[in-house]
Amino acid sequence: MFVKICGITSEDDALLAVAMGADAVGFVFAPSPRQVSPQVVYDITRRLPPEILTVGVFKDELSDRIFDVVSRSGVKAVQLHGQEPASTVAAVSETVRWVIKSVVAGSREARIANQYGTDLILVDAPQAGSGRVFDWSLVDQIPSGIRLILAGGLTPENVASAVEYVNPWGVDVSSGVESSGGRKDPLKVKRFIENARAAAPAEFEGGGDFPYDWADE
Repeated sequence: MFVKICGITSEDDALLAVAMGADAVGFVFAPSPRQVSPQVVYDITRRLPPEILTVGVFKDELSDRIFDVVSRSGVKAVQLHGQEPASTVAAVSETVRWVIKSVVAGSREARIANQYGTDLILVDAPQAGSGRVFDWSLVDQIPSGIRLILAGGLTPENVASAVEYVNPWGVDVSSGVESSGGRKDPLKVKRFIENARAAAPAEFEGGGDFPYDWADE
């Protein structure tokens, strides 16, 4: 079970997520209360183990700026969390090895998620970043053959139910494991990761059967 802790704003929180067993940490470069600068992220990413996937989150940004921020921040992956068309995903994929495309549950984009040129698809609530849970049955509209990362209002209390119902490849959380805006709560992070993995199918035991080697750059 792939677990991503997003909205990281400090080195302490990044190291906490890694210590608790997260596979990936996300840094928000789009306008947000959790927005961080490329320099801050660079200072964090260079201290993380190479096997951790570091993800920069962008929303409706120009490709050239994405490439510039990726270069200056040292992140290995890009998450496109806006209304980016398949052409933008393709352009970013030419330079960035791992691209996660976010789609809104129940939307047209969700129904054609297999046409974005990446098999890493994050499904979020209509109000992305709101911390609200959406109707998980909407995930049934997602085409097969992708690696679905479930987001949207997940918490330590509901992530097990979400994993059991949706059977996603991975889960993503931000506000659901915070003690306050932008600050992660150690106990919540620990419980979230433990509960997600405990509910995962047998094939995900031991942290997941990943098709990628995040450390292979």
